[in-house]
Amino acid sequence: MVYILETELLEDKSIYFSLTKVFGIGQFQSFLLCKKLGLSYNCKLSNLTPDQVIKLIKFIENSNLLINSHLKKSKIMVTKNLVQIKAYRGIRKIRGLPVRGQRTHTNAKTASKFR
Repeated sequence: MVYILETELLEDKSIYFSLTKVFGIGQFQSFLLCKKLGLSYNCKLSNLTPDQVIKLIKFIENSNLLINSHLKKSKIMVTKNLVQIKAYRGIRKIRGLPVRGQRTHTNAKTASKFR
């Protein structure tokens, strides 16, 4: 396992899929990162040289991507702001009800469990 960007990535998987394990990097961002760095997305993480790994880490850090703890903090701050300004979504979040317009008559059992 390789420890990159506060996440342990599997060496036997391709770069494309192993980068998606980082919180905040999805499949599209992973594809773009591979394309911009000139890496084949089929190439396994174990086949990368240490220079390529360092280049990958520096490129992700220099880009304006929110990843891992920074993304989690920003999501928490957004929800705190919604609660503070008493927005509809914030009130629904406090009460433990569905936030995005789902029906509550029959299907809100799982949303009300997550308090």
